[in-house]
Amino acid sequence: MLRWKALPDSLDPRVRQLVVQLRRLKDRSGLSLESLETKTGISRSSWDRYLNGKTLPPRRAVEEFARASGADSVRLLVLHEIAEDARQRPSALSASDSVTDPGADVPGVESPPVKDARPPLVRRGAALAAAAFTALAGMGAGIVISSAWNDDRSAGDQVKATVAAAGPSSSTTSAAAGRERYVFQPGKTYPCEVRRSETTGKGLYAGYSVTRSAVLAGPGWDVVEAQCLLRHHHMEPGVVDGVYGQQTIAAVMRLQEKAGLPADGVVGPHTWRVLRG
Repeated sequence: MLRWKALPDSLDPRVRQLVVQLRRLKDRSGLSLESLETKTGISRSSWDRYLNGKTLPPRRAVEEFARASGADSVRLLVLHEIAEDARQRPSALSASDSVTDPGADVPGVESPPVKDARPPLVRRGAALAAAAFTALAGMGAGIVISSAWNDDRSAGDQVKATVAAAGPSSSTTSAAAGRERYVFQPGKTYPCEVRRSETTGKGLYAGYSVTRSAVLAGPGWDVVEAQCLLRHHHMEPGVVDGVYGQQTIAAVMRLQEKAGLPADGVVGPHTWRVLRG
């Protein structure tokens, strides 16, 4: 398998998240740059730039990539919207965002180079994701993430997405937790009371979601649950508001590094196992 080049140090974490997902899907599908060129009508040199973080792929390229690789386009397009917003509205770091270590490298992929500062909490990008998921919910569709993983820890949180009747915040899992559909409210935060529960197979539980496999992308109860569990593990996710912003992503990466997982900031089955542990 191709060993990927390290991503540029200056690459925004929101753009990095999209590129990492594109790389994973390419590896899983077995597509070469030549076959991507044939299937998408986009040149090999363009794909080389996109997959190495030199240029943000346009929306059409992401759509064609999803078709060529057999991936669900919804999650990729949400990540692309967030990455596009990151490119147009780069965020400045604040003194209050300082931390010591953002996480380790994914094998063959360099993780965000932060020494004494955490990537900023970006509400604009999160709100964009919320809008995308809300639009889907308005059409009676949402995202239910099902796991496609095995016991090989080196595989990380590889997942596949399928579209099913659900809300933007994994309503099946939040319903199991006895909560209404999540609605983002700017400035609202949630309390965390973490305990072990039979509901999560004697795993840690904060009372917001019982999922053990949902992939976090848009705002929702799954994100609130993850933020509470990250706080319980002393990973400093920032405010507990249900938004999967950059402080939360950085906290996930620190948790993944500590657990020996690929530190890519993507929460899936393996990372939930650590959060619930």
